[in-house]
Amino acid sequence: MKHFFFNTFFILLSAWVTAQNATINVLDEENRPIPSAHIKIMETNKFIISDNKGEAVIPFTNQNQLTVEVSFIGYITQQKVLTPNQQVKIILEEDVVSLNSFVITGQYAENNTEKAVQKITIIDKEKIDKMGAVNLTDVLQNETNIRLTQDGILGSSMSLQGMSGENVKIMIDGIAVIGKQDGSIDLSQLNLNDVERIEIVEGPMSVNYGTDALAGVVNIITKTPNKQGLNFSLNSYYENVGKYNLDGTVSQAFGNHAVSVSLGRNYFDGWKATDPLFKENKPIADSTRFKTWKPKEQYFGKFKYQYQQKNTSVIYTLSAFDEKITNRGMPRLPYYETAFDDYYNTQRIDNSVQFKTKLNKQKQINFLAAYNYFERVKNTFFKDLTTLNEVLTINPSDQDTSGFDLITIRTFFANANDGIKVNYQVGIDLNRETAEGVRIESNTKQIGDYAAFASLEYKPFQSTIIRPGIRYAYNTEYEAPILPSINVKQTFKKINIRASYAKGFRAPSLKELYFNFVDVNHNIVGNNNLLAETSNNFNLAINYSRLKKAFLLKVEVASFYNKIDDLITLAQITGSEYSYVNIGSFSTNGIQFNGNVSYNHFMIGIGVSYIGRENMIASLSGVDKYSYSPEYKINMNYEVKKWKSFIALFYKYNGKLTSFAINGNEEVYQTYINPYQMADLSLGKKFFQNKIAITIGSKNLFDVKNVDAVATGGAHSGGGGNSMIAMGRTYFVKLNLNVNYDKK
Repeated sequence: MKHFFFNTFFILLSAWVTAQNATINVLDEENRPIPSAHIKIMETNKFIISDNKGEAVIPFTNQNQLTVEVSFIGYITQQKVLTPNQQVKIILEEDVVSLNSFVITGQYAENNTEKAVQKITIIDKEKIDKMGAVNLTDVLQNETNIRLTQDGILGSSMSLQGMSGENVKIMIDGIAVIGKQDGSIDLSQLNLNDVERIEIVEGPMSVNYGTDALAGVVNIITKTPNKQGLNFSLNSYYENVGKYNLDGTVSQAFGNHAVSVSLGRNYFDGWKATDPLFKENKPIADSTRFKTWKPKEQYFGKFKYQYQQKNTSVIYTLSAFDEKITNRGMPRLPYYETAFDDYYNTQRIDNSVQFKTKLNKQKQINFLAAYNYFERVKNTFFKDLTTLNEVLTINPSDQDTSGFDLITIRTFFANANDGIKVNYQVGIDLNRETAEGVRIESNTKQIGDYAAFASLEYKPFQSTIIRPGIRYAYNTEYEAPILPSINVKQTFKKINIRASYAKGFRAPSLKELYFNFVDVNHNIVGNNNLLAETSNNFNLAINYSRLKKAFLLKVEVASFYNKIDDLITLAQITGSEYSYVNIGSFSTNGIQFNGNVSYNHFMIGIGVSYIGRENMIASLSGVDKYSYSPEYKINMNYEVKKWKSFIALFYKYNGKLTSFAINGNEEVYQTYINPYQMADLSLGKKFFQNKIAITIGSKNLFDVKNVDAVATGGAHSGGGGNSMIAMGRTYFVKLNLNVNYDKK
C-alpha cells in the first residue's frame, strides 16, 4: 500500500509539472508545419527549435506567463504571450520584404524587387557588414557584370555590362555624384559607414536620370534616423596593411523630428610589395618612402534632419568630404637627399533637400533639390630629405586646381496603386554643371540639361505589366534626341519574365570638351567638336523563386545587348598630342546566371556571367568581332542564431580580358589583362543584446597583387607590364557599437 501511494504521488507530481508547460505549433498560411523554426523565450534568452511537426514545448518554472518570439527565414517574425498549460497555433505569414527587398530607384513609389519591372540587384546592409566593406570598391568587387580597375592616384573605377565608367551613373539617395577623373568616379571615396543598401539597375536609365546612364545606375541609399530617443553608434576598422578607420554617429529623434550627426576618419599608410605582413612606422626620408598604393587620408562628416508627419516627409542633408593622397618620389641622385612629392587634395560638399508627400493612398509628389561641389588640387613639392623642408616647384604645369559644381532640381508626380490597371509618372529633371580651372578653356565652362519625362504603367491582366516611357531634354551644347523606353513584365505563378528596350544619350563631359593639359609629360587637348553618344539597349531576364519548408530557392537567367554610336575615347592625334574623338560604333553583349539557395540559416549563392566586348578593328584586321570574358562568383554564409554569430565566404573569378589594337606600323596586336581570383573570409559575433558586433577576417585569400597586362599606349603610359589588383592577402578586424536610449 505504501508503494502504491508513493508511486501515485510521483505520477501526480509529474502530471502537475507537465501541466506547467505550454505547447505551440508553428504553421504556415496553408496550415503546413514549419520545422526548425527558432523560438526565443524573451525572459530567459533561451532558444528552442520546433520539431518535424512544427511543435515545441515551452517549459515554465514559477512564471505566470512567458513571451516567445518565433522566427523562420522568409516569414514575418511574431511574438506571443503564453501561459502555463496553453496550446497555441502560431501562423507565420510569408515575408515579402524579406524575400524581395524594397527598392526606390526608377520606381513610382517604394516597391519590392518582385513587383519592379526592371531587373534590380540589391546589396543590403547585412552583406556589406559581413564583407567588412569600407567603401564602394570593397563591395562591388564581388558582383558579376562589374569589372573594377585600380590606379594609385585616380583610385578605383568600374565598368558595367562591358561599358566604362563614363556611362555609369553613380548616385547617393538619387543625387548624382560628380567629379569624374579620367572618365570615372573614384569608388574608394564613397564610404559605406551610413549606408542602408545599394541598388544596381543594369541597362540605360536615361529616361529617368538623363545623361551618363547608358550602362545603368548605382544608387547608394543611406540611413535615416528613425529610432525614437537618443542613438549612438561607433565603428572602428583595422587592416594589417596600414588602414586605421574610425567613425561615429549620434542621432536624436523626438516626436516628428529626427537629427543625426556623423564624423569619421579613414587613414591608409600606403603599401608596396616588400612591406612586412604587419606595418611598422618607417621614416619618410629613406629608399622605402615610395609606395605602389599611395598613402591616403580621408575625413568626412554628415548632418541630416528629417521631419515626418503622417504622409509627408522632409529630409535635409549636408555632407563634406576631404581626402589627401601623398605620392612620395624616390630619392634623387647623386646623394639621395632630395625628392619630388605630389599631393592630391579632394574636397566634396553636398547639400540636398528632399520632400515627399502622399496626396492620398495612390497619388504622391516627390521633390529634390541639390547643390554638389567637387574640387581637386594637385601640387608638386621639392623636398629636402635631410630636413624634411619642402617648397612648391616653380613649373606651372606641376600645379593644378579644377573645380566642378552641379545644381539639380528633380520633381515628379506619380499615381501608384497595385489594385488598378493604369498608373503613371510625370516629372522634370533640371541640371546645370560648371567647370573651373586653369586647364579649362577660358577658365570657366557650363553645360545645362533641362528635361521632362513621363511613363505609363498598364496592367491588362493582373500578371502583366507594360511600362512605356519617354524623355525630352534641352541640352545647352547638344541637340538631345527624344528618348523612348519600354519595359514588360509577365508573371507565371513563381516565374517572372522581364524584357526591356531603352535608348540612351550621353553628352560629352566638360572635361572631354574643354580640358587642356600640356607639359613635358602630357599633351591632352579637349575637343569641342565632339558628337554626343547615343545607345540602344535590350535586356531580357527570367527569374524563379520558391519557398518550401526550410528551403528558399532563387534562380535568375539574364541577357543583354548594348550598342553605342559615336563612342568617345582618348586617342593619339598627331605625334605626342592626344584628344577626345568619336570613333564610331561599339557594342557589348552577355549572359548571366544567378542562383541562391537558403536552408535554415545556411545560404549559398552562385553567379556566372559571360560578357563580349566588340573589337572595333575587326572589319579591318580579320580578328573576331567580339572578345568574351567569363566571371564566376560563389558566396556562402552560415548563421548560428543561438550564438548570434556567422561565418561567410565571398569568392569571384575574373576571366582574361582581351582586345585588339593597331600599332604605329599598322600591325595588329592583342591587349589583355590576365585572369585572377579573389576570395574573402569573415567571422562575426554580436554581444550584449546586439549592442556590440565584432567581425574578423582575411581579404584576398589568394594573395593577388598584380597580374600581367598589355595595354594600348596612351597620353600617360602604355605598353606591357602589370595591372594593379590588390595589396596581397590582408587581415582585418571591425568593431561596431550601437546604443539606443529611449526614455519610454
